[in-house]
Amino acid sequence: MEWEYAIGMVAAALAVGVGAGLALARIRRPGGPARTGEPEGSAAIEPDDDRPGGKHGLKGLGRKSLDSLRVGVVVLDADDHPVLVNPAARAMGLLRSGGAPGTIAAHPILRTLAGQVRRTGVRREVELDLPRGRAGGGHAPLGLHLRAVALNSTHVAVEAADVTESHRLARVRRDFVANVSHELKTPIGALQLLAEALLDATQLPEAALVDQSEDLLAARRFAERIHHESARMGRLVNELLELTRLQGAEPLPNPEPVSLDWVIAEVIDRTRTTSSAKNIEISYEGPKGSMVSGSDSQIATAVTNLVENAIAYSGEDTKVSLTMRHTDDWIEIDVTDQGIGIAPHDVERVFERFYRADQARSRSTGGTGLGLAIVKHIATNHGGRVDVTSSLGDGSTFTLRLPARPPESPSSSPTAIEIESGVAGR
Repeated sequence: MEWEYAIGMVAAALAVGVGAGLALARIRRPGGPARTGEPEGSAAIEPDDDRPGGKHGLKGLGRKSLDSLRVGVVVLDADDHPVLVNPAARAMGLLRSGGAPGTIAAHPILRTLAGQVRRTGVRREVELDLPRGRAGGGHAPLGLHLRAVALNSTHVAVEAADVTESHRLARVRRDFVANVSHELKTPIGALQLLAEALLDATQLPEAALVDQSEDLLAARRFAERIHHESARMGRLVNELLELTRLQGAEPLPNPEPVSLDWVIAEVIDRTRTTSSAKNIEISYEGPKGSMVSGSDSQIATAVTNLVENAIAYSGEDTKVSLTMRHTDDWIEIDVTDQGIGIAPHDVERVFERFYRADQARSRSTGGTGLGLAIVKHIATNHGGRVDVTSSLGDGSTFTLRLPARPPESPSSSPTAIEIESGVAGR
């Protein structure tokens, strides 16, 4: 509730506070950073007359609104100098000593976010852990939810909410899941090996099948079932470990250029066997040469999970379509199937861990219930999101949205990878 309240308050207060901050910035050395030793209230806001109807009453209200928030607020100018800082931001350690004596500067992560917002015009939201600043050095990391928005072509406001406790609880949960998953990998692997040994021991020539006893046939059926379930449990453990790693990961610090031509070609190749087993056609339509920033392996995993989910919930002799398009500063990848669809009351929950819209169908497909949750976290770690539109009996469309990478010079652009015919599975 504090975060939701803060957003509304900041929207009103920044309009007043930034104007006051810019006015004071003009009085200071042009382009210079804020000085140390300023009042503990919102930096760069001048003293004003707070009397009702007074000349500066509205500005005083804006200052008090910002000062009362538990959410930190920092406004950076075109040179990334802080021109407006409230007490909560100072307590969070979002300021650093400037390059010149007696000056202050914003934390590097704030400057990075501000630069991204100026380049793309798209707001950025990230969650991360920072070492404690002035307000508690030596303690556990400070968990922050940062939201950066452009105020105009040069100034960017960054809001910071303290989510340390929720991060601590999440770490405890992740550590527990990771430890249990690692401990399960060894016995699950042993079960699979034993099941394979039983299958080999009960494998007889076809001519001898008529002479097999019922006990031997039953043993083979049980061995097949044990092998199937242990393999499924192994996939579950691996996906739990992957999801735990993604949940604990910070946004990619050094994203690399990713060719979506390569991603699509890789996805079609990975899903060729499963689509062929059900005679499902996988088609692709979209522009070539599209680029995003991030991890190529993670993005390929996200799209693969969407396609495998579409295949699992589609009937035989159907079609799964991949479509890519550019919308403003985003690249959207649609994965559309002709499957059973999702009921309206299930649509909002399909990205939850272990949630299954159709429990019986999920068991028959051998899914773990984690594939879509992994997609959601990969999208979030790349500054994007994933959505779904569906109705029962009419199939589903999952849309992965990622920030587009600005075009590069031809000499630095990776060579586009040709996508093989655009069709697989037939």
